[in-house]
Amino acid sequence: MASPNSLHRLAPPRRAVAFATVAALLFVLPIASGCSKDSATQEASSASDPVVARVNGVDIKQSDLTLAEEDVGADMQAASPDAKREQLITYLADIILVTQAAEKKKLADDPDFKRRLAFLRNKLLMGYGLQDEAKGALTDEAMRQVYEDAVKSMGGQEEVHARHILVETEEEAKAVLEALKGGADFATLAKEKSKDPGAADGGDLGYFGKEQMVPAFADVAFKMYPGQLSNPVKTQFGWHIIKVEDKRTKPVPEFEKVKEQIEAFLMRKAQTEFVAKLRQSAKIERLDKADEPKKN
Repeated sequence: MASPNSLHRLAPPRRAVAFATVAALLFVLPIASGCSKDSATQEASSASDPVVARVNGVDIKQSDLTLAEEDVGADMQAASPDAKREQLITYLADIILVTQAAEKKKLADDPDFKRRLAFLRNKLLMGYGLQDEAKGALTDEAMRQVYEDAVKSMGGQEEVHARHILVETEEEAKAVLEALKGGADFATLAKEKSKDPGAADGGDLGYFGKEQMVPAFADVAFKMYPGQLSNPVKTQFGWHIIKVEDKRTKPVPEFEKVKEQIEAFLMRKAQTEFVAKLRQSAKIERLDKADEPKKN
């Protein structure tokens, strides 16, 4: 049956778009530069990016370990730092050894390899291009504007803090209500009587907006005052006895607490608009479709 939080899920809250969790930005790995450097630059680079291993004459640097961890780190979270380092060096060493063997067989000349290499290069370069475009969108002025717009849309929203006890029948609900009127503790009775898995929390639903609950439940809860008990309320889950603990105006989150979400929103917005603009000015031909007959 429904838990207290399942009531929330039936009608998702209408959050301001700036505070919504947005899709993660495209993650790309940095690529090594093949540009020549003067000796002073090389020495500085060596100091900040030391060689940690050498395989058949090929250096593995500290920065290579960082790239490798970004590639396989999700599978190594339980490893200790030393064990993780050894695994990464082994991983990179294997890449070098197998690559050298493949080069001896001239597999790099294989047409399928070249197609895949070109595809991966384009994908990586696309990621860099999107990241570069997104950086320009992260101005303090733009972030503050998104925040202020979101705050305005959230202003004055009422929230209720309530508990409930959920039972199968109206008769059971009436019996629960009588027990509560007789002095029974609501949280204790919820643990004993409520069929909701969330009864272990004493039926506590926390604070919620009206749109977060099914209408039959929300309509009653938002008309009640703190401390009041409801009559039996029927929903698709069964029969509820509701107790309102408190009412408040929904608090506005501080800018710093939602800054990362705002940044993600602005970055994604900038990237989406950038791609849309490129599409509008591009000549994209579909050669896999026959021309549609012209209409008279």
